[in-house]
Amino acid sequence: LCGTWVWILVAATSVAFPLLQGWVMYVSLSSCLISLLLLISYIFGFHKNSENWKVLDSLYHGATAILYLSAAVLQANATITSESGPHSPLYYQLNSAASFFAFITTFLYILHAFSIYYQ
Repeated sequence: LCGTWVWILVAATSVAFPLLQGWVMYVSLSSCLISLLLLISYIFGFHKNSENWKVLDSLYHGATAILYLSAAVLQANATITSESGPHSPLYYQLNSAASFFAFITTFLYILHAFSIYYQ
C-alpha cells in the first residue's frame, strides 16, 4: 500500500528526472503487482502445496527491499534537486512525501523478510 503511494506521488509531479524517477516508478509498480500476485496465490491456498513457500516469500521480500532501498535513495536525490525548480514548493512537497513513503516501504519489506525468515 505504501509502495502505491510512492508511485502516485511521483506520478503527480512533472517527473523532471526521468532516469531517477523512472526507476522509482518501475520498482514501486512492479513490486506492487508481484506482491498482489503473491497475495492472491496465498489466498487461494497455493502455499499449502509448496514446502518452500517461506523461503520464496523471504527471498522475494528481501530482494524487493534492496530494490526499494535503491529507489528510495534515488527519490531522495530527486527531491533534493527538485527544490530549485519552477514549481518548487508543490513538487518538492510531493517528492518529499514520495521519499518518505519509499523509505517506509523499504523498512516494511525488510521487516517482513526477517519476520518470515525467523519464524
